[in-house]
Amino acid sequence: MPIEIRQFPCLSDNYAYLVRDSETGAVAAIDTPDAKAINAALDAQGWALTHIFNTHWHPDHTGGNLALKDRWECAIIGPKDEAAKIPGIDAQADEGDLIRLGASTAIVHATPGHTLGHIIYHFTDDGAAFVGDTIFALGCGRLFEGTPEQMWASLSKIAAMPPETKLYCAHEYTEANARFAVTLDAGNSALAQRYQSIIGMRAAGMPTVPSTVADELATNPFLRAGAAEIQTALALKDPDPVAAFAEIRRRKDRF
Repeated sequence: MPIEIRQFPCLSDNYAYLVRDSETGAVAAIDTPDAKAINAALDAQGWALTHIFNTHWHPDHTGGNLALKDRWECAIIGPKDEAAKIPGIDAQADEGDLIRLGASTAIVHATPGHTLGHIIYHFTDDGAAFVGDTIFALGCGRLFEGTPEQMWASLSKIAAMPPETKLYCAHEYTEANARFAVTLDAGNSALAQRYQSIIGMRAAGMPTVPSTVADELATNPFLRAGAAEIQTALALKDPDPVAAFAEIRRRKDRF
């Protein structure tokens, strides 16, 4: 039976996610940006929280851990390399680990770059990946701790997922990311079409998340760092995609 996913905005631009295993009723919060909002969503659904799956240590991803654990006595799973920074952690997860949620299973991928221990949770049978701040719709996370080489390798893991995989990122940054993307990829008709769609969706108050791997491969400049069009726009002498990625990230940081 497939998982059920509930997505809702909280804080200034975060998304919170509840994932329910349909067979057993086990429920996980993917990160905990706002305990009150998560509790309200659980109560509205009539669900009981059994797990928290943290992607990384930043406070807008772990800030609700202890309040939720206090109410629900849920198990908290987080990245092995950031365990000391994860409030209330019970179990550590790393590359290749299989995490059970009732009868459903997520595979863990280590995706350092945004932070050094960042992980993501990929429910392969359901075609859903909860990617935290590694990749955004038309963007990627800032390199607060990691290197361009690390982040490119992490993004490449996501790019290798089946194209129909839905990517549930943690922030609604898409319109701003689109404004930057068109400065590098003006001739990309798929991007131009997506940009117009995003403007309409945000004007109507609609979320632009999730996207898909296929969407990002076609339009996200960070995944397209090796494309000839992007290389030309960057005017780099070195065609190495890591060098191109690093330059794109530098430009986005200043945009």
